[in-house]
Amino acid sequence: MSVYLDFEEPLKALEEQIEQTKEIGASTEVDMTDKINELQNLLSEKTKEIFTGLTPWQRVQLSRHPDRPYSLAYINAITNGDFQEYHGDRSVKDDKAMIGGFGSIDGQTVMFIGQQKGINTKMRQYRNFGMPNPEGYRKALRLMKLAEKFEKPIVTFIDTPGAFPGLEAEERGQGEAIARNIYEMMRLKVPVICIIIGEGASGGALGIGVGDKVVMLENTWYSVISPESCSSILWRSWDFKEIAADALKLTSTDMKKNGLVDEVIKEPINGAHRSQEEIFETVKNSIKEYLKELSPQKADKRINDRIEKFSKMGVWK
Repeated sequence: MSVYLDFEEPLKALEEQIEQTKEIGASTEVDMTDKINELQNLLSEKTKEIFTGLTPWQRVQLSRHPDRPYSLAYINAITNGDFQEYHGDRSVKDDKAMIGGFGSIDGQTVMFIGQQKGINTKMRQYRNFGMPNPEGYRKALRLMKLAEKFEKPIVTFIDTPGAFPGLEAEERGQGEAIARNIYEMMRLKVPVICIIIGEGASGGALGIGVGDKVVMLENTWYSVISPESCSSILWRSWDFKEIAADALKLTSTDMKKNGLVDEVIKEPINGAHRSQEEIFETVKNSIKEYLKELSPQKADKRINDRIEKFSKMGVWK
């Protein structure tokens, strides 16, 4: 059963009307085609009206929508099910919040790495709500180095509320693990493509977010802190999260405008959560285009361009 956010309620009402009209037509054998078409046109207009005028906070809500596809869904769709997942960081354990392995896009082998959330309560606990521990980042780095060894490009899918902030994570070196990944990713010789498919929060996102191409889906966010946490720090309450979301300039449009991401991938008009097959195809085609652009480059030039790109970010005097 589909989940509707508060601002999507008008769409729910129209969809229910359409279904009821279809049922009336089927049960009474009355031709309801004109009425159904009228309601469907109204639904299309209302969908466009709602999704073209979203506030930053509404985009944050969409990025967390429970029907929105997660990393494994993208990977399995893009690779047509030939994804081979690898496990463990060869030191502590296998972090279920971070997944990775080889798969192919139309015959080209790629190392896929991503943060994975759960689709129900049990799976969310199993995946630690998409919050990786240090061993997750160390597993990701191990797989990146493996891809570099075999000269295979890397694609990362970013979707995390942040790295796990627990005491045990800090004891095992959470900050060092993320910093090490940033340092090593900057120097990888193979093409690296980073795609934000949901939430891109703080160092948890940066730990797999350094690449030649860093792109965002339209209804995602990327920021040093979540709106709720920002609100709780500044106002000692979550009640100002909408103001915080606007002030943080965390939407894909803002990030592109400020030169912090390279491109924004447009979502279907009703969002990735309503048209999953369409967004899978769009992301796949985007990856193929990026690989076509990056693959011919020499490794040294690729690394220098990557370093220069990140070095130019920000404003200073």
